[in-house]
Amino acid sequence: QVQLVESGGGLVQAGGSLRLSCAASGRTWSTYAMGWFRQAPGKEREFVAVISWIDITYYADSVKGRFTISRDNAKNTGYLQMNGLKPEDTAVYYCTAKYTVAGPTTPAQYDYWGQGTQVTVSS
Repeated sequence: QVQLVESGGGLVQAGGSLRLSCAASGRTWSTYAMGWFRQAPGKEREFVAVISWIDITYYADSVKGRFTISRDNAKNTGYLQMNGLKPEDTAVYYCTAKYTVAGPTTPAQYDYWGQGTQVTVSS
């Protein structure tokens, strides 16, 4: 069983930066893939980024070059560094995890979810 708690969301102006954190419980965190998804009002939850347990990363085209996903297994924590934020990045951001060597990119593939953290980008 894994519990995930996100933090770091907030209000930022367009062009600004935020770093989201995802604190995970469980002793085998290093063997989980960790992903970030987001959901804007009235829209479906969409994939943002994933990092596999061997640190292979993959990003949605909409955030590539602006966002960076990383993890610190010693701290059982994952991160999403978001630079060059745009108003269309406004959403609730969710951290998620799955015990797998792969890097899943759809919500249905994941087993564990955090409660979400709000990111609002003003124009």
